[in-house]
Amino acid sequence: MSTGARLIEVEEVHKRFGGVHAVRGVSLGFDAGTIVGLVGENGAGKSTIGKMIAGLLRPDEGRILVAGQEVRFHTPRDALRAGIGIITQELSIIPSRSVVENVFLGIEQASFGLVSKPALRKRYAELAELTGFEIEPETKARDLRTAEQIRVEIMRALARDARVIVMDEVTAALTFDESERLFEIVRTLRERGTSVVYVSHFLQEVLALVDEVFVMRDGLLVKQAPASEETPKSLVTAMVGRSLDVVFPPRPAVPDDAPVVCSMKGITRAGVVEDVSIDVRAGEVVGLAGLIGSGRTELVRCVFGADPLDSGTVEMLGEPVKIRKPGDAVRAGIAMVPESRKDQGLMMGRSISENVTLPHLDQVSNGGVINGGREGSAVRALTERLGVRAPSIRTLVETLSGGNQQKVLFAKWLFRSPRFLIADEPTRGVDVGAKQQIYELIASLAEQGLGVLLISSELEEVLGLSHRVLVMREGRIVAEFPQGVSQETVMQAAFGEQPTVVPHQSAGRNAS
Repeated sequence: MSTGARLIEVEEVHKRFGGVHAVRGVSLGFDAGTIVGLVGENGAGKSTIGKMIAGLLRPDEGRILVAGQEVRFHTPRDALRAGIGIITQELSIIPSRSVVENVFLGIEQASFGLVSKPALRKRYAELAELTGFEIEPETKARDLRTAEQIRVEIMRALARDARVIVMDEVTAALTFDESERLFEIVRTLRERGTSVVYVSHFLQEVLALVDEVFVMRDGLLVKQAPASEETPKSLVTAMVGRSLDVVFPPRPAVPDDAPVVCSMKGITRAGVVEDVSIDVRAGEVVGLAGLIGSGRTELVRCVFGADPLDSGTVEMLGEPVKIRKPGDAVRAGIAMVPESRKDQGLMMGRSISENVTLPHLDQVSNGGVINGGREGSAVRALTERLGVRAPSIRTLVETLSGGNQQKVLFAKWLFRSPRFLIADEPTRGVDVGAKQQIYELIASLAEQGLGVLLISSELEEVLGLSHRVLVMREGRIVAEFPQGVSQETVMQAAFGEQPTVVPHQSAGRNAS
């Protein structure tokens, strides 16, 4: 080991994927007991750097050194042996195994070939006390919510005493409170000498947590600076190569005579949603805030026909509609951008064109045969309007950046010109430039007369786009606020405290 060597050094590293030069001659390093942030737009190379450090990918050129010694990792297991772990958006837990089995898989204490379950439970209890994560050890991983599965991944990395932990977008599915607890754990790890490489799109979050920030653009390292000297605006400027203020578009006033586009009355699904009523007017964006598990997504899945209702009704422009499946909702003029484009929204191995037209084949077919010309012209017009960047409409969706995938998902549901749009986490996993474009799209749709029901875990997003904000807690709407309400007040309502609230008026509206 070299005297005074940095814990991790990346020297002139390159990585290519086919014709894409994802990382181009990047050099960076950091010491033990530091938290470093990696930021950049989708496709900038930040996650690729993290994955090479943790053994998920191998550099094509250049080298990686750990404590002064060059390493060549062939698998993540090799990296773990060197004290480097990783937690990514693509969770790697085993669904059929229990939580405790997942946490200690491969490092169990055994005697004569038999795993000691009491010893595992003791070690798990110690780890649970350290993290503050309250998860029953014998629960099957498949029965956990996404946020709980992420916590299992965190515990698994900590159980291996990693000197370096790469965390790639780990807070995307966590509540504000859960994220804050994670940050406390990361700071505790730093005090113990563990380093954390933190990859995230949330710039405020990065600056509040990390010691040093590395900015990537087009596969290059374009900036390295102490976090204390940076602001979200300065990072965005470095990320996109120009000044770009991330601002929310203006919200034109909703006319007094604007009709109610969608009226949800008494929506109930046992155990998740209880007697929810919401009216959304033409041109109005209604934000739905609340913690994970509050019932927001469950509510809109019921309205869209993805999950069955126990009771309640839905009306479109004053006419009752029966929605038993998503196809009924589409025909009624309702569109829904779901929270997970990979699991619920897109077929990743299919083309842009196939994804956009799948729910609307009757619109591009003659006698059951797809009219290629009609399909192509409609898809091209829509993707150009939404700014989808791709070689052609035949490009596979899995090859696109997260922002372009999200735009394809919007195109899929705007194909029929709906009257009511449900947008559930519309900017999850997209970079700052794509976020701005999606904000402008939502605002323009409302300006064209659509009613929009918006769900986002980024409270700033809800407050910045919505004419009014409804707060859900334990399956019910507990408060309604006009635009201009503070984040603190909304969070108080979400946590069940007692802020001053506007009495819930399902058909209320507020002008800019």
